[in-house]
Amino acid sequence: MPISSAIKGLQSIKSMQNVVKSGVPLKEESDFIKLYLFEKERTRLKNEEIRILLRLEIVQNRLKEIQAYNDDKAGKMNVSAPAGKSKKQGKTDNNEWKTMSIDY
Repeated sequence: MPISSAIKGLQSIKSMQNVVKSGVPLKEESDFIKLYLFEKERTRLKNEEIRILLRLEIVQNRLKEIQAYNDDKAGKMNVSAPAGKSKKQGKTDNNEWKTMSIDY
């Protein structure tokens, strides 16, 4: 007995597994459903945009704070030390440290 695949035309038979068809035929497609879905998506995207813009504002403010701090510290570091400082004064700065004994 021949195998069923040998029968001519058997592969062209469409079963429900092979048929890819929309549940709603194209001519019966509802524009109201599309409008509703697009409105929902638009609302979601607007909300997401608002959240992103708020986050962006927070990040930009923090970057400005960091930049202002860096500018302030860089300005203070660029100020040169007093020129009248001698070696003896440098030694007295070291004497400011106090030592203490630690008993165990």
